[in-house]
Amino acid sequence: MSGNKGRFGKRVRDSETWKDDLDLPSDLESVHTSKKRIDKKVSKTTDGNEEKNIDKTDAVLDEEQMLFGNKISLESNGNNGAALSPQQPIEALPHTLELPKREVDILRLEVTHFQERVARNGLTSLSAEDKSEFQSRKELLQKLQQNNHSDNYLLPDDYITEEGKIDLAKKAKALKMNMRAERKQRENEWYENQINRAQQVNQLSKLKKETTDETEIKYEYVFDKSHMIDYVADVPEDEMKELENKIELEELIEQEEKRVYSIEETKKSLPVFQFRDELLNAVKKYQVLIVVGETGSGKTTQLPQYLYEAGYGKHGKIIGCTQPRRVAAVSVAARVADEVGTRVGDKVGYSIRFDERSSENTVIKYMTDGMLVREFLTDHDLAKYSVMIIDEAHERTLQTDILLGLFKDLLKKRPDLKLIISSATINAKKFSDYFDSAPIFNVPGRRYPVEIFYTQQPEANYLSAAIITVFQIHISQNSAGDILVFLTGQDEIETMAESLAETCKKLEGQIKEMVICPIYANLPPEQQKKIFEPTPKGARKVVISTNIAETSLTIDGIVYVIDCGFVKENIYNATTGMESLEVLPCSKASADQRAGRAGRVGPGKCFRLYTKWVYLNDLPRNPTPEILRTDLTGVVLLMMTLGITDLVHFDFMDKPSTKTLVKALELLYALGALNERGELTNIGIKMAMFPTKPMLSKSLLASSELKCCDEVLSIVSMLEDTGSLFVNSKEKKEMAKNAHASFHSKIGGDHLTLLQIWNRFVESGFSPQWCHDNFLQYKALQKARNVKKQLQRICRRLGLLSDDRQEPERDPNTTALHVMRAITAGYFPQSARLSPRGDTYTTLSRKQPVLIHPSSTLHGAVPPVKLIVYHELVMTTKEFMRHVMPVQGKWLAEYGRNYFDKKDLL
Repeated sequence: MSGNKGRFGKRVRDSETWKDDLDLPSDLESVHTSKKRIDKKVSKTTDGNEEKNIDKTDAVLDEEQMLFGNKISLESNGNNGAALSPQQPIEALPHTLELPKREVDILRLEVTHFQERVARNGLTSLSAEDKSEFQSRKELLQKLQQNNHSDNYLLPDDYITEEGKIDLAKKAKALKMNMRAERKQRENEWYENQINRAQQVNQLSKLKKETTDETEIKYEYVFDKSHMIDYVADVPEDEMKELENKIELEELIEQEEKRVYSIEETKKSLPVFQFRDELLNAVKKYQVLIVVGETGSGKTTQLPQYLYEAGYGKHGKIIGCTQPRRVAAVSVAARVADEVGTRVGDKVGYSIRFDERSSENTVIKYMTDGMLVREFLTDHDLAKYSVMIIDEAHERTLQTDILLGLFKDLLKKRPDLKLIISSATINAKKFSDYFDSAPIFNVPGRRYPVEIFYTQQPEANYLSAAIITVFQIHISQNSAGDILVFLTGQDEIETMAESLAETCKKLEGQIKEMVICPIYANLPPEQQKKIFEPTPKGARKVVISTNIAETSLTIDGIVYVIDCGFVKENIYNATTGMESLEVLPCSKASADQRAGRAGRVGPGKCFRLYTKWVYLNDLPRNPTPEILRTDLTGVVLLMMTLGITDLVHFDFMDKPSTKTLVKALELLYALGALNERGELTNIGIKMAMFPTKPMLSKSLLASSELKCCDEVLSIVSMLEDTGSLFVNSKEKKEMAKNAHASFHSKIGGDHLTLLQIWNRFVESGFSPQWCHDNFLQYKALQKARNVKKQLQRICRRLGLLSDDRQEPERDPNTTALHVMRAITAGYFPQSARLSPRGDTYTTLSRKQPVLIHPSSTLHGAVPPVKLIVYHELVMTTKEFMRHVMPVQGKWLAEYGRNYFDKKDLL
């Protein structure tokens, strides 16, 4: 209920606003105190002193004005009724000249204000008290209101003498007495009224706690934070630590809840999720199932989890999943472990060459296809597996094709074993036909449209063109979206990453941030994980990858793809018996897979660094299966160990040429792994136990006889990852060159140089700082250390490695010669002789011209070495030998007597 604001306050709305509008004292006691103070002042006006009386009256008015001053409006818009106009001079009332002008003016304004309110809001808008007060004020003003027409006013009898005349003295005295009496009466009535209102305030305050009016106005106390004082409770140290741990635990729980929620939302958003039940029903119904889906559909990460949830991991059984690459096996295992809520090595594990993280609790195991082939050696029936998923089967690696042939025979013996072939859309029907028309289960992808761009002219240097294209996209495309660049190998990737970093440093502040993320097989796992980290706000991520990112890895946020159009592959020439790593044009299927990476999160763009004519006419339709283009010596050794002797009639999906199989058998015979009847020898059985190439395995066996097994183990371990061993710093090029030169062996070439590095690394206490000072990759040496530990365990199991403490000290030169002989025992098939002109070499077996790689310690040696063995051939612009070592002719004759003609060694 709204009140009526005026001279004497307003109606009660609620206790707080009522007090604010009336400016009342805060309690009853203060009201009584104010009354007594004013009564005292009024009583002093009876002394008879006219001036003091007027002054004291003014004091009363001042006190009243103090209480009600802000309630009087001095802006009047009119003059209503008979009231005196505020502009009418007080001198017009001669009989009131004795009163103060200020008092009369205030009285006139009060009456005028009330009249205006009545005219505006009506008489009903006034409270009973306000009406009474208004009436008394109006009557008083009417008594005082005498102007030039005052003859209409009849004076009281007290003012008239017996002669009928007015006694002015009596009149003035009567008026004064009457005015004082009326004023005192009004004041007494006002204070009584205020006491009543104050009592109402107390009652309303109590009522407010019990009920709330809908129109109630609420107030709150607002702190200025800058003025607030901070306090810290005095908590005992142990309680404080417990509180901190509790807060930290609560934060971790909150983070984990958010992470789990995010993971669950991501899993539900994958295309494969809506087919979960249908997939499980199909697996239950069929022994072999072909699952076809686009990369990113979720089949690699989700299918093993669905099978685990369906009970295929019970009773000690394992759900296996093979990957064609080590990087994919490690990264996918880490992702699935995160989704399952476990650490890698517990419920979810992986197994790759020279690195395994699994336990007796493992129920989902990712592994490279090569490691599963090796598991067949110790467990022919794979008894611990309930389901096996051959993932990325469309890549047709050598080991995958061998696995498919092995499983085709195994499924006949184990009807309870389930086999799932997971593939992209490439050649799915071929897998179905191979497994007797096995059903194909299609999982639709979520591919967005991708716009393809070709170069107008062929690019002579695709690496340079890729760098330029990255900056074209980064600078011209304002929209968000990361870039994926496909190159052929580690060297190209590192060169491009370094070039991008240098250019970004020069343009710092002029372009937005660029996050450069290389990815290749030899990259340490910690750095591999960076490609999956979210791109910082306002930055763009550039992922530089080999063909591993075509299908094996799914990287979120990619919108732009740059395709160089090439791939690096091992090519084996059955005629010459030589294997080399060559850069070749990729297939159309691979090019389409690369372009598809740009359409996972939205519409994308693919920039091909070749012309459309090249795509249509030069690129093969599908990639060549590895089994048709690689050396089969290692595979044949494994198959012979598994008891598969009829290689010609083995059910390969794509049969290798007979010539390739014969070459493999010949080499194994020369190495002593087979006898004259083609049967596996004791040496061959031991060689098959090592997860290395047959020639390295033979060198390890020979080192045991020559009492240099530990040294050869160090070299073999280093050869596994030499590509990332040396740090080439442009800023400190000469320092790096000199540091590397300090390890060069004058007599043993690259192999003994690696041994020198290893020995110095051991002497440093495996120090990272020592690696930094000598421009060597600490991660590469740590990896070699882990590889050596695994190979040592195999050597001890085979009785090849004796306790070093029992061996007497040996002459360093003698040890070096023994190491070189052990290497020759395995690598004699890969030997070459200096040409008569002295500028090139010729292979002894096939008379192939070759050169020493510029990175070798023997490159440019004076005088040049006459006979050498090499670890591998690399084909770029020319055929180069990498990791070469000098040998003596008599060593080749000794170990290669079943391989060389005598005339080849002359």
